[in-house]
Amino acid sequence: MKVTRKRNKPSRRAEPELAPVEIRLMNLGDMEAAFELGLKLFTAEKLPTLYRSWDEHELMQLFHTDEETCLVAVAGERLVGFALGRVMDKPRSAWRYGWLEWLGVEPRYKRSGVATRLLNHLTNLFIERNARIMLVDTDEANHSALAFFRRQGFGQDIRHVYLSLNLENHPKYIEKKADELEADEWDE
Repeated sequence: MKVTRKRNKPSRRAEPELAPVEIRLMNLGDMEAAFELGLKLFTAEKLPTLYRSWDEHELMQLFHTDEETCLVAVAGERLVGFALGRVMDKPRSAWRYGWLEWLGVEPRYKRSGVATRLLNHLTNLFIERNARIMLVDTDEANHSALAFFRRQGFGQDIRHVYLSLNLENHPKYIEKKADELEADEWDE
């Protein structure tokens, strides 16, 4: 008679429970934490287009012009997510658009409902401001974001192509750099 031993499966470590999350309007004190979180999320390797446009100026401008549609998710004293939007009126049109420009959630809080809650709050703010259509865009390689937005009811994907041109090889750029180098030499 052959005796087989039952192997114990390795136990999964219980992940620490996440602190409850509050969604609220962003305030000036949230700016640094939101910016740092964006730097962590929008990296050149993962999302080159978003990386190029995420900077302090972008965040400050959105906050100062559209403060009422800038939200944060906070767990305790820690910022764990943000949704930054704007309402846009098109000239000579009855249409008003709500545009979700930036959505970011701390990796530890992904798949915990924070992004959905931020999106739902922002959607309600857009509706209160008479927006008829909500827009969002993301990199076509950002499959998790695309899947998330599709689950939330977004559709009608429209491909948008970004092109870039490195100006360092342009004759005017080379001339300008040479002039600046010459000026620096005269200052020494």
